[in-house]
Amino acid sequence: MALLMTVSFGPLQAAGAEKAPADAAHGNIAQIGTPSEGKVISTKDASIYTYMELEGANGKRFWIAGPTTKVKVGDKVRFAESMVMEKFTSKTLNRTFDRIVFVSSASVVK
Repeated sequence: MALLMTVSFGPLQAAGAEKAPADAAHGNIAQIGTPSEGKVISTKDASIYTYMELEGANGKRFWIAGPTTKVKVGDKVRFAESMVMEKFTSKTLNRTFDRIVFVSSASVVK
């Protein structure tokens, strides 16, 4: 009797362009899983990712990164949170984020 195991990778794990999950060994990520929303304050496309600075309902600003998503300033975005990273450095953007949420999906809410 053979045991078959299926492993599913999200776009961040499969592509590995920014190597976000590799930092898990350093203890600087936390897993979260609640869907959230925010208003786009700024956005930057890099490689196969879109980085978005959002403003939440509480008025606080934060950054998310996920698969390339067509968004513009002022859009309301809903996203599925995957993990939070502290002091994440994006080599593509040549920038270190104090805190960023990596998401498995993001979409504009009409």
